Amino acid sequence: MLLNQVKTISKKSITQQLIRHKHDYQYLQNSKIPTMHFQKSLPRLPIPKLEETCARYLAAQKPILPDKVFDNTQATVKKFQETVGKHLQEQLINWDKTNKHTSYITEYWFDMYLKDRKPIPINYNPVLVFQNDSRPEYNDQAVRTTNLLISSLRFYKSLKKQILDPEVFHMNPKKSDTPAFKNICSMVPSAVSWYAAYMFNAYPLDMSQYNKLFNTTRIPQMDKDKIVSEPARHICVQYKGNFYTFDVLDESDNILPPGDIKAGIVNILNSDAKSAEFPLGILTTMDRNKWAKSRNNLVNLGNEQALKKIDSALFNICLDDDIIGDDKYALVRSSLHGDGKNRWFDKTISLLVTKDGFSSINFEHSWGDGVAVLRFFQDILKDSTEHPEVNKETKLGLTAVNKIEFNIDDSLKQDVSTAISEYSEVTKSLDVNFVESEGLGKVFCKKYSVSPDAIMQLCFQSAYHKQTGRFVASYESCSTAAFKHGRTETIRPNTSETKEFCLAINSANRPSNSELVDLIKRCSKVHGQLTKEAAMGQGFDRHLFALKMFSGKVDLSNANIFEDPAYGLINHNILSTSTLSSPAVLAGGFGPVVRDGLGIGYVIRDNAMGTLATSYPGVNGRDFISCLEKSIEEVVNVLGSAE
Repeated sequence: MLLNQVKTISKKSITQQLIRHKHDYQYLQNSKIPTMHFQKSLPRLPIPKLEETCARYLAAQKPILPDKVFDNTQATVKKFQETVGKHLQEQLINWDKTNKHTSYITEYWFDMYLKDRKPIPINYNPVLVFQNDSRPEYNDQAVRTTNLLISSLRFYKSLKKQILDPEVFHMNPKKSDTPAFKNICSMVPSAVSWYAAYMFNAYPLDMSQYNKLFNTTRIPQMDKDKIVSEPARHICVQYKGNFYTFDVLDESDNILPPGDIKAGIVNILNSDAKSAEFPLGILTTMDRNKWAKSRNNLVNLGNEQALKKIDSALFNICLDDDIIGDDKYALVRSSLHGDGKNRWFDKTISLLVTKDGFSSINFEHSWGDGVAVLRFFQDILKDSTEHPEVNKETKLGLTAVNKIEFNIDDSLKQDVSTAISEYSEVTKSLDVNFVESEGLGKVFCKKYSVSPDAIMQLCFQSAYHKQTGRFVASYESCSTAAFKHGRTETIRPNTSETKEFCLAINSANRPSNSELVDLIKRCSKVHGQLTKEAAMGQGFDRHLFALKMFSGKVDLSNANIFEDPAYGLINHNILSTSTLSSPAVLAGGFGPVVRDGLGIGYVIRDNAMGTLATSYPGVNGRDFISCLEKSIEEVVNVLGSAE
């Protein structure tokens, strides 16, 4: 089915379109250093020493285990370290030596995602919500979508041509993020380029995940999914549960004129199509094995090419009829899960835009992590707001939009109906709560020489203890992108120091403020050390995870730390936390990783901190947020008393 809109194109508009095909329209950046220049020379993710991993593991277990249980775990770990642990460590090191093209964790980490059969929305797919454009007229749905789409294409083309700025962490940007740095590094051979950057005290980051941002999807299969990438020049757009495609690049890979791209979006929004009676996107919310069976049925009914159009699209755009207004809860829910009828959660990137222009990115997680998505997120927001290519008055070009039609049978209709019902039950059971704490931010923390991230993590621990009286397994994600094919490492924010502070601040016999200040600073110091270790690949979680992968053919006997209940306990993360702080982010969130836990996404700004907590029945998320507000107030007052 074609939806065509033809407009008279004046000589002036043709000239404008030709001008827009110049470099500054086609590309987002023009880096002197090729995008992947540092990849060959990136250091490899180190395998920690076994004794250090065991010591860190026990340090993380101590605050959450009763003394007697801890003693038993300590004995098991000691035997493991002295016996079979050594053998497993040797196996891992030997495997690593024969696979120098990657990291020791990459294959197993991919498998961890792809073998899990749980539905991916809420359980895995996170969301990042864009700040709105400061000019209301640019938040028109068609205008906002088109500008974000064009900026995304400019990012894509810059990446493909290797002129997107490489991701580099500058310890002192004023000294290293300079023309001299770029000139020197661009001239140094790729095989040793990392060392040139190191001389500037700058650290290039792994960018291997970036190529999966586009033309990529996760395909459900029985027992283990696969990730598929295939080049294409079109995007996929969902509207009212229907699927549409149109080309956004021409035969020479040039981005089409802005008026043509906007026409495609407008044509879809103005189409007379009704809401899909059987919205197939809901199938991506199912258990992965069930979805694999349904997808196989779709293929058998002759829908292979229709599915290929979705899978190969540069990325997915979901145009929603929701009007958010001032309802932040509706915004979070729409972005994180929606009703599933106008989503394709398997797609690497889905750009969501509401009727009133609120925009967000929901992304599939198996292929990569938040660092790559945040870079993409920030760049396209900046470009689309600083250099918008269209407005409400932009003349529309000639664009043919294709509606994807599917053949479905009664079995698939039943699958859709069942998925709608089951997903509705899940989303209704999910509770969402958030708080923004004015005054507590980077500026405040710097004043008292404490880490903002450490303070937030301390407040989470204090709030949970205040609410439940318990100390539980807690998780904070940390990127290991400083290494080739690095993914993430775990920071364990529930430390003996945070436990001591929580017991003190929540005690009837509360210590003096000066004593509490000392405890806070100790917590910050310890958290900073844990963060540094994790970022340098010296955490214990990924190392033990990899050793466990080699343990299947080894007799662990009474040194099996992986069968110790304490190992299961520390990996049952009641408090799962993550931050992607950026001025571009209005909100970010994800679901709890366990049914009795909390999913805590937080943003740290200069003078405020925002926290979004998700939970299921049995966990009082609203009460946790209330306790968090009190904990933040207490920490602010205690630190303030130190003046």
